[in-house]
Amino acid sequence: MKSAYQSIKEACYEANMQLPQLGLVLFTFGNASVADRSAGVFAIKPSGVPYATLKPEDIVILDFEAVVVEGNKRPSSDTKTHAVLYKNWENIGGIVHTHSTYATAWAQTQLDIPILGTTHADHLTVDVPCAPPMDDTMIKGNYEHETGFQIMADFKRRDYSYEEVEMILVGNHAPFTWGKTVEKAVYNSAVLEEVARMAYLSVTIRPDVPRLKDALIQKHYQRKHGTTSYYGQE
Repeated sequence: MKSAYQSIKEACYEANMQLPQLGLVLFTFGNASVADRSAGVFAIKPSGVPYATLKPEDIVILDFEAVVVEGNKRPSSDTKTHAVLYKNWENIGGIVHTHSTYATAWAQTQLDIPILGTTHADHLTVDVPCAPPMDDTMIKGNYEHETGFQIMADFKRRDYSYEEVEMILVGNHAPFTWGKTVEKAVYNSAVLEEVARMAYLSVTIRPDVPRLKDALIQKHYQRKHGTTSYYGQE
């Protein structure tokens, strides 16, 4: 008998399988989740299950309080972070967390990824934010739950919209990305890793590399996302 949540289980499975294919995860260092807003649940990869043996039926279903609704495996250790973001950011349909090399290296520096080129500007008009490490009280408490609030607090501090900036580095930890669909969240994760790699190479080649001119930032972002965008096919 098929699960009532079969469609999001399969979507979650497919998204998770893309992560190693895109070179974004090593072993089990990552997870993707998919929300079903009408049902008030999300699907996420089980904790510590190798991608080589992962099956759609292994995917765990939870509500937005991180309570298991269906599944016989322990959900990802990052589940509570996903739950907090789904509960508070209502237009997210998918979330991806990886420890991809270059994005994680930037997270470990506690630095934002500066906007240096047009590849970055095709997706964002700002630096990729790096949230500062959480304080000791939060770390000793409900750590994964607090990580969600750490992310949201940094967006509030910067006055960023989660619908416009769909990625963040968690200081000393690793990246999270999201989108209206899990496909967009996976895409954003791959884009973030490539932007992080390019930025690393740029500052290595030229430590005093200048930021991208605002005129170029706006041109590249607006041609893809603006009201008169002309990138791609209609």
